[in-house]
Amino acid sequence: MTARPYTTPSHPSGKLLFRQLFEKDSSTYTYLLADVSHSDKPAVLIDPVDKTMERDLSLVKELGLKLIYAMNTHVHADHVTGTGLIKSKVPGVKSVISEASKSKADLLIEDGDKLYFGDLFLEVRSTPGHTLGCVTYVTGDGPNQPQPRMAFTGDALLIRGCGRTDFQGGSSNQLYKSVHSQIFTLPKDTLIYPAHDYKGFTVSTVGEEMLYNPRLTRDEETFRNIMENLNLPYPKMIDVAVPANMVCGLQDLSAKPVEAISN
Repeated sequence: MTARPYTTPSHPSGKLLFRQLFEKDSSTYTYLLADVSHSDKPAVLIDPVDKTMERDLSLVKELGLKLIYAMNTHVHADHVTGTGLIKSKVPGVKSVISEASKSKADLLIEDGDKLYFGDLFLEVRSTPGHTLGCVTYVTGDGPNQPQPRMAFTGDALLIRGCGRTDFQGGSSNQLYKSVHSQIFTLPKDTLIYPAHDYKGFTVSTVGEEMLYNPRLTRDEETFRNIMENLNLPYPKMIDVAVPANMVCGLQDLSAKPVEAISN
């Protein structure tokens, strides 16, 4: 199965090439970013899915990019990540996930780390609550970085919603604090790109979510009550996806040393 990609043009900055891709079975967005002003055109993929790995790598090749990072915002429960398969197909690509996720990857990141691709970078912001290891990747702040900024929020903040908090170490109180301290403190024109959308929305902004998010505009106690009474079904893929995603989507992935990165 190959899902039809949703694509958007390059960022107005001229440096950043950006594509938003969609996997329909799990309603997952994968994001491709590259510094096209750099001679190597280095690129990153955020939240790739195993089912659409071939599509994504084909796009990378067509656009003449050099993929250097395959990154996850967290250990997903509704699909298997494509990071391990990508590493097996493209030599030199490094997988990335938070150290707090307790899973395997080539790079284990922490709050405040910066991941460079060419002259551009993504800042890591720790946003636990949906899972213990959730992070948000935010494009850099500076004169040579794309404006407006872009936040890849995983399941922490969805468009007019948020991820559930009833498994994988989730906590509604923690999620509320994460969003308000790490995402809602970004400039209001910051573009919000979540890991999923189930209603056809593709992008929001910090300002929009601060005004219109039906859950996170409430006070913390009301938010907790909402999250405790969602009565959602057990995720159908969780028993397959989580064990696989703890090891880059490949359950037979051999253990190997991991690297930390400096700020």
